[in-house]
Amino acid sequence: MPDTDTVTADPPPGAEVPRRRPALSPSRASDFKQCPLLYRFRAVDRLPEIPTKAQLRGTLVHSVLERLFSLPQADRTPPQAKELLAPAWEDLSTERPEWIELFDQDDPEAVTSWLSSAEQLVDTYFGLEDPRRLEPEACELHVEIELGSGVLLRGYVDRLDVAPTGEIRVVDYKTGAAPREIGEAKAMFQMKFYAVVLWRLRGVVPRQLKLMYLTDGQSLAYTPDEGELIRFERTLEAIWQAILKAGKTGDFRPNPSKLCAWCDHQALCPQYGGTPPPYPGWPEPDPGEESVLDRAD
Repeated sequence: MPDTDTVTADPPPGAEVPRRRPALSPSRASDFKQCPLLYRFRAVDRLPEIPTKAQLRGTLVHSVLERLFSLPQADRTPPQAKELLAPAWEDLSTERPEWIELFDQDDPEAVTSWLSSAEQLVDTYFGLEDPRRLEPEACELHVEIELGSGVLLRGYVDRLDVAPTGEIRVVDYKTGAAPREIGEAKAMFQMKFYAVVLWRLRGVVPRQLKLMYLTDGQSLAYTPDEGELIRFERTLEAIWQAILKAGKTGDFRPNPSKLCAWCDHQALCPQYGGTPPPYPGWPEPDPGEESVLDRAD
């Protein structure tokens, strides 16, 4: 990933892999708020989940937009962006060859049709802004900071725009439709998370948090203030304390809701007659990292 401060290589065979310190990311914090047991399955047990084609499309579009902003400003055009789709998918599928298996191998048009749906999202993006008029400070920016309370926050910002006057805008791309109710609250939770991290890192409250929805071409912009970020920081600290409390005993309880219909782990959930795997203990493996699928949408 570009814009990170360090690059790490895989350890040599047989070498002991050091544990990373537990951290809180926006996706994992949202998981715990939604359902503590879901948090455990994803962050502690690291149970595999089969991604949807929509998730893959979001990952692909994010990659294309990141590459687009690496081009000279004059070259950031719709035709150029569309030309980036196929090579970006080739790179992603080479890194994760199992993703190819989600497509019908007997249908030669399956991937082509899917790429066309991603192309439509790219077209919608150009209807929202002209990237030739922008020069972001960073794309896919890794951010990490320890708060005074000891909570370590970690995440990736899709795009960071910084004006000549120093004002900051945080931009996040969403490849689903503009959210309603739960979805909108979850998206804004993520943006406030990034706002707190950037405020503490740079000493500047972001001027704008901007969500761009590439399915229906809508944008949602919000201006936070310092008092709000102080309150939200306390919320993050409370969530982390609740996670640590559950982590000591493994008591991550299910929280049934209509969102259970989209959960990959119903078969292991007591709410549906299942039994979770034996608790592996805390914090192995590190629960603070987000996957590329988390960052896509």
